[in-house]
Amino acid sequence: MSDPSRLEFVIAGGGTAGWVAAATLARFLGDCASITLVESDEIGTVGVGEATIPQIHNLLMGLGIDQAEFLQRTNASFKLGIEFVDWLRRGERYIHSFGSVGRGVGLIPFRQLWLRGRALGVAGDYGDYSLNVAAARENRFAIGSGRGLAVPDLAYAYHLDATLLAQMLRDYAVDRGVRRVEGRIVAVERDSVTGDIAALKLEGERRVSGSLFVDCTGFRSLLLGEALGVPFVDWSNLLPCDTALAMPTSSGATFRPYTQSLAHPAGWQWRIPLQHRTGNGHVFCSSFMSVDQASELLLANVEGQPLADPRPIHFTTGHRREYWSHNCVALGLAAGFMEPLESTSIHLIQSGIGRLLNLLPRDQGAIATARAAFNRLSTTEWERVRDFLILHYVANERVGEPFWDHCRAIKLPPTLIEKIELFRQAGLFMREEDELFLDDSWGQVMIGQGIIPQGWSPLADNVPGEDIGPFLESLAGANRIKAQALPDHGAFVARMAGALGGEQA
Repeated sequence: MSDPSRLEFVIAGGGTAGWVAAATLARFLGDCASITLVESDEIGTVGVGEATIPQIHNLLMGLGIDQAEFLQRTNASFKLGIEFVDWLRRGERYIHSFGSVGRGVGLIPFRQLWLRGRALGVAGDYGDYSLNVAAARENRFAIGSGRGLAVPDLAYAYHLDATLLAQMLRDYAVDRGVRRVEGRIVAVERDSVTGDIAALKLEGERRVSGSLFVDCTGFRSLLLGEALGVPFVDWSNLLPCDTALAMPTSSGATFRPYTQSLAHPAGWQWRIPLQHRTGNGHVFCSSFMSVDQASELLLANVEGQPLADPRPIHFTTGHRREYWSHNCVALGLAAGFMEPLESTSIHLIQSGIGRLLNLLPRDQGAIATARAAFNRLSTTEWERVRDFLILHYVANERVGEPFWDHCRAIKLPPTLIEKIELFRQAGLFMREEDELFLDDSWGQVMIGQGIIPQGWSPLADNVPGEDIGPFLESLAGANRIKAQALPDHGAFVARMAGALGGEQA
């Protein structure tokens, strides 16, 4: 960086990754940087990341985006969690909800009381103790206390149109000084001495130079992968699905405040309800099912009328060995791919640009240290998300189905083996290294996938056995009452998007 007082960012590629980066840099660096984004109108985006996790609030609040405007401009709906259908075995379902499950007593975690109650025969379904699950089952939702309605706290995220989100962030960024250059990148120019990227060469003999480049060029990874030669770490031995079919349909009869993930013979299907349509997709392993078979299965299981033909997307799960090499940082698909099973794609973009901002030094001599820290922290985050996704596949009881038999035989990473064994012993979980998914998420998926602890912590023995049943029922009953008092999800979305303006933001 030749002039540390004036950083020159060049973002290669638009889409969600590019415009999240541009908007965030413009918001937090202000006059300290010049920001140029290069994108070609001829190059499309993948556009399947239509579900999010609650961390998206950090993006909206950080940028100062009004929630009602966001709902209007992205055709968003609310998301309380993900319902997994047929994942453990056919006919079984559970919801991985946001927020907490139950309520501990003193130092005794709730799950330990539930495990003891289960052994006593007085515990209900684990999801009964989540307010989010209770509201999802009723298709109800509300936030805040608008217009006299007493509303309990719900942890939530959004379903959104990723293309519309990119357009909104593009307007935001351009309004704050980001320069957009339209054109196709035809070459990447590197410094002959340092090997750093010096400039992007565009059609028409144009050249865009900079000091720090952000690669948002999608699967191709034009800068980090192709120009700098950073190899790809292939995780297909751990997550074997390699193809997705994406297709919009008209809205179904039920406007759910949650995502659905339906297990199929060689993968799974998503349903994501937006205000104006439903996003659908089928993620599968091509070694066990052809594209034609997968398309037929998807079309047979959508709830609305198809608005387009299924569009195939081929991928390999994994990541670039380094996320920051020389003077180039990759975000989104240019950094790697994690299938959308737990809606982590937009979060990984957010965390990447946030990590860059936190580690970005003013002194050129400190770049090597910052780059090493960035790569180490990014790898840890991606590996922990990977482990969480693997858990869904390996803990299944769909015996006699070739794909699911194959998944049960996957050789697990040591980090996941330890988590499963700790949980299997007594429902224990230890969060490490600031990983994304917390205790309640791991607990819901472990139990939902049939990993039931063999015992419980001795802490739970401090509560008299006769008190556990009434305690559990009081929690479940309170959740049912609170959920039934909430408005219908569709009615609340219409009210928010159409009338409240900034009142609830």
